[in-house]
Amino acid sequence: MPSYYTYLISSLPMLHFGAKPSFGFDKFLQACQDKIPQEEIDIIKQAAFGFDYQGTQPTLEKWYVFDTALRNELVKIRAAHRHIDPLKYIRRDESFSPSIAHIAINAHRNPSVLEAERMLDQARWQRLDELSLGHYFDLDYLIIYALKLQILERWQRINSADKPQLISGVLS
Repeated sequence: MPSYYTYLISSLPMLHFGAKPSFGFDKFLQACQDKIPQEEIDIIKQAAFGFDYQGTQPTLEKWYVFDTALRNELVKIRAAHRHIDPLKYIRRDESFSPSIAHIAINAHRNPSVLEAERMLDQARWQRLDELSLGHYFDLDYLIIYALKLQILERWQRINSADKPQLISGVLS
């Protein structure tokens, strides 16, 4: 089966952080069908599942190293705040990065949980932008697109949630 990256990627709408996605991850996967090999669709699907990526795709591996390191920094901060041992919550301990620690500390210090989550997702989006440099019509671009689409879908769910019902559930 030939790969039609140029056609497929040219037909995808641009994604902007904070904007409503034009379509969801499932529709994106349908758009990929018959245009790229099934093995590459399977790699894109891996971007949607779990945090313990075990494959060899370089962009996806770099993404999970970053995301795991960010989550680990959040675990360390929250564990220190609660005076518990963070080691049992740490996943694949990656090398320390001052920039990731800075992102986690700033998010943790934000009094608004929603704004803290937005800060974390903006940092994730920025990292995906960095990973996309030099990738325009290839599998790496599609992986990054899929990850960004998932961030937008998450915020779509958050923004469309029935907030009064959620608040009454917390207060009761």
